[in-house]
Amino acid sequence: MTSMASIIRTFEPDLLARYGRQLLPSQRGALHAMQHCRTARSPRMQVQCQACQDRHFVPHSCGHRACPHCQHHESEQWLQRQLKRQVPGAYFLLTFTLPAELRALAWAHQRTVYDAMMTCSWETLRRFSENDKQLKGTPGAIAVLHTHSRRLDYHPHVHVVMPAAAMDRKRRLWRTKHTHGKSSWLFPHKALAKVFRATLLETLTQAGLTLPTRYPATWVVDCKAVGAGTQALVYLGRYLYRGVIREQDILACQNGQVTFRYLDSKTRRMQTRTLPGADFLWLVLRHVLPRRFRRARNFGFLHPNSKRLIDLLHVLLKVNLAAATAYFKPRPVLTCTGCGGVMKVIHTRLAPPRPRGERPPDGVRECPVM
Repeated sequence: MTSMASIIRTFEPDLLARYGRQLLPSQRGALHAMQHCRTARSPRMQVQCQACQDRHFVPHSCGHRACPHCQHHESEQWLQRQLKRQVPGAYFLLTFTLPAELRALAWAHQRTVYDAMMTCSWETLRRFSENDKQLKGTPGAIAVLHTHSRRLDYHPHVHVVMPAAAMDRKRRLWRTKHTHGKSSWLFPHKALAKVFRATLLETLTQAGLTLPTRYPATWVVDCKAVGAGTQALVYLGRYLYRGVIREQDILACQNGQVTFRYLDSKTRRMQTRTLPGADFLWLVLRHVLPRRFRRARNFGFLHPNSKRLIDLLHVLLKVNLAAATAYFKPRPVLTCTGCGGVMKVIHTRLAPPRPRGERPPDGVRECPVM
């Protein structure tokens, strides 16, 4: 298996030479974090065995959400929170796609366009739910922004997992929509696409962005039933914190080329793609989001502020949360290399060791480990 850090070390000079002027500060930060993740140059933590009292230094992970090594625990925590908010009923996975003609605008104004895509996707679903004859209320939704296709091309779109249910707060009524298995439908996808198109274009115009002279009159919004929603949430959580590609999918790095595999969405078969090393890194870095941009958001009655409402619904609807909690495994623990006992963290964020004779940077004071 080829590591991302080794690819960065090999092709970083070529990347900077070809794309250095286009790299954003957030992308440079991700490049540095992934290169030094869990290496001798990363901060360390000191752990102590609770059985034999032996102490070791362990390198910290970088914690960057674009790193394929990091934040597995955070991804599990996010998924656990979503599964604990599940309500009885059929769930649907909706995908709101930005047309190719607007992708250059999205790249130039990432924070504005990404935020507008997520907000307009929710506003579209909220309108349809309030006007639906069976729902007539505010729905709940979990939205996650993805910027990549399976081939890692730049392809911004928003996935929304939504139950066919709504809350009428004025009348204090809980309503669900009658569905019929996989043939169920929530809202007509062509009507969703029309409203989403109009809402997003209006939002971008009000934000002061100049729209391209030509863009399609018909947009694409996909809507399909996903049963109880568990598998759809697992799919969304897979790329939420751990980058856009797994290191297991990087097949080779040789002769200046990087080969990776992906699942073709049409044939459902694994395909391979080979690129020069610098182009591969640029492909990965294009999907680094702006700093502190929230990729995943909850809306409606699934918002974190509606926790008491969800708890009440679980009591009234007799929801058993045992299935949600049984899905998760306990966080793995560090074990002692000598006796196999459990290691306890006693110090964190310790500075990495420097070569002998090297002075610390100006303004940095070293604290001895006690």
